[in-house]
Amino acid sequence: MGWTTGTDRAPEAGERPLLVVLAGPTAVGKTACAVACAQALGTEVVSADARQIYRGMEIATAAPTASEMGDVPHHFVACLDPAEPMSAGRYGEAARAVLEAVFARRRTAVLAGGSGLYLHAVLHGLDPLPADAQVRAELMAELEEQGLAALVEELERRDPLTFERIDRSNPHRVVRALEVCRAAGRPFSSFHTGAATADLPFDVLALGLELPRPVLHARIAARLERMVADGMEDEARRLHPQAHLNALRTVGLREWFSYFDGQSTRAEALDAILAHTRQYARRQTTWFRRMPDLRWMAGDQPDAVLECVREACAARGWTLPT
Repeated sequence: MGWTTGTDRAPEAGERPLLVVLAGPTAVGKTACAVACAQALGTEVVSADARQIYRGMEIATAAPTASEMGDVPHHFVACLDPAEPMSAGRYGEAARAVLEAVFARRRTAVLAGGSGLYLHAVLHGLDPLPADAQVRAELMAELEEQGLAALVEELERRDPLTFERIDRSNPHRVVRALEVCRAAGRPFSSFHTGAATADLPFDVLALGLELPRPVLHARIAARLERMVADGMEDEARRLHPQAHLNALRTVGLREWFSYFDGQSTRAEALDAILAHTRQYARRQTTWFRRMPDLRWMAGDQPDAVLECVREACAARGWTLPT
């Protein structure tokens, strides 16, 4: 990596490092913007993506390729086996530790991703969530007997905010949210207050990336075509024997699994991936619209994003190349 002047060294005594946060829906352009910023800053990227963290499913999750990452070190990309559980709380702790290490040698870091709860865990922390094995067992029995739709309907009644935000086709996420609702007697979303976290040891420049819906939908469709050409179906077939794992109950894989199980045609699976990805992008956008202090910018203009970062660094007396 070609290190730059001003940001490619550890903060001076008493100086607060700067975390550049890039949030936005899938396919909006976070990878290109994150790499451009990290190259200019001479720093590293910390990924906040609950799906791209798993290895062996890089195509289906649109994880950045080696070519896309360039010479920029990335953390939390394709680093966990799908059988290894990961929660937002655990991720937040791990990401904070990585950021502390990065800030020991660099003045800046880039945190980029589309998993709102992961970003929230890093920036605000998560209050402890209640767990109740009996309630969870009851929910799993209801899931088996009544199906997911009944649980989703209950979640909408109990916690409309979580209903809007989460992947409602993921049984694990729906069951967990309802477990908290029933066990605590209050909404799952009410625990995401950030009260568990002390003041951050770094400053934050939070940017939200967006595109007009027709443009984003076109990018999602074009990306799906590339993913299929890159071997998405073969990747899904390799993962099919592990379809029961929570990590694999995700858009871009579960639709292929339905096809492999004879529940749909190949064309129907591809149509479902496209529709579900668009729905996922809409839920992500809903989450980020509620995220405070985001400055919204076009996701397809990394130069403009970089200029915003340059201005923030210049205000701190740090020099970046033009």
